[in-house]
Amino acid sequence: MAKRGIDDAIGFAAVTAVLDETDTSRDTLATAARYLLQLLAEKAPGHTVEVRVPPFGAVQVVEGPRHTRGTPPNVIETDASTWVQLASGRLSWADADRAALISASGTRATLADLLPVLPHSFGLGE
Repeated sequence: MAKRGIDDAIGFAAVTAVLDETDTSRDTLATAARYLLQLLAEKAPGHTVEVRVPPFGAVQVVEGPRHTRGTPPNVIETDASTWVQLASGRLSWADADRAALISASGTRATLADLLPVLPHSFGLGE
């Protein structure tokens, strides 16, 4: 198993600071976004859907067919603030989709059943 990139304590502190608006720095937003992408990749390993949160990161998730070149057939993209809201459970996939806060292309390009990614023990999830 690969070593985790961001420690839970550091990642959760960044997510909390972003959600509570106690730290609005680019570095904290980047850490929160990357940490939540990391949790998504751990929760739904695979290579069928690419989730992009520019400029901070992208992960491939969800079991199924793997693409090898070019743009994957299933792509989801959103900004970092929206991603933190989605991945923490503060914003639903349906509400973000209705508000055009996400761009999703492909037949499997949805995270509705995978969000939030934070464990309940963090107190920010569902």
